[in-house]
Amino acid sequence: QVQLVESGGGLVQPGGSLRLSCAASGFAFNSFAMRWYRPAPGEERDLVAYINSLGVSTYYTDSVKGRFTISRDNAKNTVDLQMNSLKPEDTAVYYCHARRTSPLIDYWGRGTQVTVSS
Repeated sequence: QVQLVESGGGLVQPGGSLRLSCAASGFAFNSFAMRWYRPAPGEERDLVAYINSLGVSTYYTDSVKGRFTISRDNAKNTVDLQMNSLKPEDTAVYYCHARRTSPLIDYWGRGTQVTVSS
């Protein structure tokens, strides 16, 4: 059974930090690129960060560059998102996503809530 289970969300004050983790099971994790998404105005989900299957290539949306870091451990089947200098506009449900392109396969987690508020 394929599962992506996010954890680590919660309530944090502006300027604080959280570390999200996504635990994968039931598929060949090391052959999937991983992404973190969150909803954006007018969009169902907006890409926050990406890491390729080997963990050597990453991408960040402009609004989180320099504050968020994505990493993965293929031995543990986990992908993390370290979030520093959090802002109220980072408040969202964060979703973990796995994709393999050949053949095309997508898996989604159920999300974890991050709330940044004083």
